[in-house]
Amino acid sequence: MTPDRSDIETGIVGLGNIGQYHAERLLELEVPLVGGMDVAPEARERFENRYGVDVYDNYEDLYETVDAVVITTPNKFHEQYAVAALEADLHVLLEKPLAHTLASSERIAAAAAGSSGVAMVGFNNRFANTVQIVKNRIDRGELGTVTHVEANYVRRRGIPGRGSWFTRRSIAGGGALIDLGVHAIDLSMYLLEYPPVAEVTGVSRGEFGYRDEYAYLDMWGTDSGSNEFDVDDSASAFVRCPSNRTISLEVAWATNRPENHEFVVRGTDAAARFDLLENELTFHAASSSGPDHLEDTSITTRQNDTHTDEQIAFFDTIATGDDRENSVDEALEVQRIVDAIYRSSDQERTVSLSN
Repeated sequence: MTPDRSDIETGIVGLGNIGQYHAERLLELEVPLVGGMDVAPEARERFENRYGVDVYDNYEDLYETVDAVVITTPNKFHEQYAVAALEADLHVLLEKPLAHTLASSERIAAAAAGSSGVAMVGFNNRFANTVQIVKNRIDRGELGTVTHVEANYVRRRGIPGRGSWFTRRSIAGGGALIDLGVHAIDLSMYLLEYPPVAEVTGVSRGEFGYRDEYAYLDMWGTDSGSNEFDVDDSASAFVRCPSNRTISLEVAWATNRPENHEFVVRGTDAAARFDLLENELTFHAASSSGPDHLEDTSITTRQNDTHTDEQIAFFDTIATGDDRENSVDEALEVQRIVDAIYRSSDQERTVSLSN
């Protein structure tokens, strides 16, 4: 008998803000939330009080009680919890990125390949209605051949709390590039239908988070000062794929420029422009049918909760076995690109991935 969502008992590993956000989505979907695990006693207490479920200080006990887990821990700990779950043939929804290093990502991907559990990585922006409209038109051939994506995920001042795990390389694996950049890279590759990558050139920069006089209006978390920041706060990169398909990437936690979340998807017959965070989508084309003319078509659609739709896709995959997202292999490719950008920046040269 094929299970539905109400049959799949699910737990959360990592009971902080992101874990609670996923818990709320599970309850909205009427998925049984049966437990949670965190090494922090205060996180366990908050979660237990809020959701009235069992909480654990070790994953072994949680994994004995569930069919699926959502892992929302800091990046460094993804491998520990994901590999153990996959080796137990549990279903795993793992928040992006795949891990904090390429080597750790490869071990998770290997565990996923050998597991009978469904594994999915949380690239929630794929599920935005605007993105799905663009993808649908690409699939129908209305953009022609998609040749280039301009990807921007730029904040003016948006460094997470300095001293949090986000700003510590040993735990996060990087800064703005591995936090925001993985979203932008995945979305670009997704719309290009994940071609192989030939070469990457890029620069990652730390220009603001290291400053004692870093000026900002608000900050997620507490600012513990410049000594608690050892990652990049922006990155610029260019990704080349076969047949001259390319991606230009700009990501930043902090810059001296207006914020920008614009993506431009250029095709031989038309292009699409959308804002990653706003419900804005325009298609651009030209025609010689009648007098030569240019066409700009604005699209209005509903705003949707991308994390909810991501969870629906995860549980539908468990029920049907149809892994349309294939997101672990694709997340590993994103990790290779991120790793190549960091290496390109360190070595001041283009890095080949063709082998």
